[in-house]
Amino acid sequence: MITVTEVSLTYGERTLFKDVNLKFTPGNCYGIIGANGAGKSTFLKILSGETEHDKGDISIGKGQRMAVLKQDHFAFEQYPALETVIMGYPRLYAVQKEREAIYAKEDFSEEDGMKASELEADFAELGGWEAEAQAGQLLSGLGLDETDHGRLMAELDESKKVRVLLAQALFGSPDILLLDEPTNGLDLESISWLEDFLIDFPNTVIVVSHDRHFLNAVCTHVCDIDYGKITPYSGNYDFWYQMSQILQRQARDQLKKREDKAKELKEFIQRFASNASKSRQATSRKKVLEKLDLENVPVTSRKFPYAGFKPDREIGNNVLRVEKLHFSFEGTALLRDFSLQVNKGEKIAFVGIEHASKSALFDIIAGEKKPENGDVYWGQTTTFSYFPKENSAFFNSALSICDWLKQYSPDQDETYVRSFLGRMLFSGDEALKSVNVLSGGEKVRCMLSKMMLSGANVLILDEPTNHLDLEAITALNEGLMAFPGVILFNSHDHEFINSIANRIIEILPQDTNGNAVGPSGGYIDRMMPFDDYLADESVKQVRAAAYHHVERLRI
Repeated sequence: MITVTEVSLTYGERTLFKDVNLKFTPGNCYGIIGANGAGKSTFLKILSGETEHDKGDISIGKGQRMAVLKQDHFAFEQYPALETVIMGYPRLYAVQKEREAIYAKEDFSEEDGMKASELEADFAELGGWEAEAQAGQLLSGLGLDETDHGRLMAELDESKKVRVLLAQALFGSPDILLLDEPTNGLDLESISWLEDFLIDFPNTVIVVSHDRHFLNAVCTHVCDIDYGKITPYSGNYDFWYQMSQILQRQARDQLKKREDKAKELKEFIQRFASNASKSRQATSRKKVLEKLDLENVPVTSRKFPYAGFKPDREIGNNVLRVEKLHFSFEGTALLRDFSLQVNKGEKIAFVGIEHASKSALFDIIAGEKKPENGDVYWGQTTTFSYFPKENSAFFNSALSICDWLKQYSPDQDETYVRSFLGRMLFSGDEALKSVNVLSGGEKVRCMLSKMMLSGANVLILDEPTNHLDLEAITALNEGLMAFPGVILFNSHDHEFINSIANRIIEILPQDTNGNAVGPSGGYIDRMMPFDDYLADESVKQVRAAAYHHVERLRI
């Protein structure tokens, strides 16, 4: 258990938290939510002791162990992945290393024997004999092949390092588990595995995440950071969202009533202030007006960007035809005889573990790359706009956001562009920032602005939810659901896929000989929502046959 009592933190003139009182109990998972900059990650750092708070107390149960998902992906470069995971339980790791050191002595004394006996008892009590097996299970569950378990962290790519550090936090069943964005870098199957792990986890979990499906699956409570307060709610994210809409509506109604009352009082005071017979009543009402607090009825500090994609022309029946594409990168075939027919009204999610194949396909149909073989045919009525996963090339200039967006705007009037940027949360001086200093989330909002101004009737999006907060993801999600054209997209956000897509295409892996496996040259194509796709028995059978040589089934 962890108890927060009267905790406050101020940065300069800004109060991040004020008099926070919370209790986190075993068997529950608490999702920490709030707008960007509200202090979600900072709050986890306060709980872990990494960041000092101004006043108040943080207390945990006596003898309880806290584990934190590390954010420094290069802190364990010289250690093998399996050993890095075990380091997540410092006491066990220390006993293990001391035990190894004492047995390595050439002049093993009687005193060493007594010490070794003590270490053996501690090692067994701490679960040392099962440590490597448990660490291996965690790594496998999170998508690392067994061949990666013994490799040095320096030899692993970024996505695998993220998974090792997550396994490190989960290792040894800590009493309190703090996770900051644990689903980042995970594929959908690994996220599903993590959801199952946390649902069964018996101790206290406190997590920050932008993944709505994940929060709904694991959270028993939600703690909302808004206006420096942290308000706990029972239930998952969807329950909080529905409750917050009710509370915000009540707050707006309350504010409207106060504004109407203030207007009525002001009119009475102005009308009768000089009337001797009414002056006492006017004075009385003036005192009532002074007590009315019109600014202390906060609705929410959250800001939702605008996401509205309006095509300039209606799309025709002939949208896109792809025939027998073949594309390789560094000797590996990413696409083999890949064919595709896209029809009017379709919103297609491309899923599967072959992320490079999906990005290559998007680059080819958008004209960014040329295939070795095959053809791409766009319909005469189609115009497309492309959101690539890697967008840094668009921002290698000192242009202001306003001037950058002007390049893509049909209306060059600065007032129009500034107004549009304001709806994308770049208001005032924010619109004058240089694009080469923007954060990941700001770049995404710029790219989405570019797409919205294009008037395209086909949208191609490669992982557009990366770097976005929950508010921006929700706005984009709703905007794409309402879009009347065709969408081709790829995402790791389960809710995003399930709510938008009406067709699922999964590109399957190659077999051990480098050949595409499965039907239709190595992919599954179903006209159905994502949850139905995952539950479909025929899909399960095809995937099981296609993935028999892969250690795990992953989406």
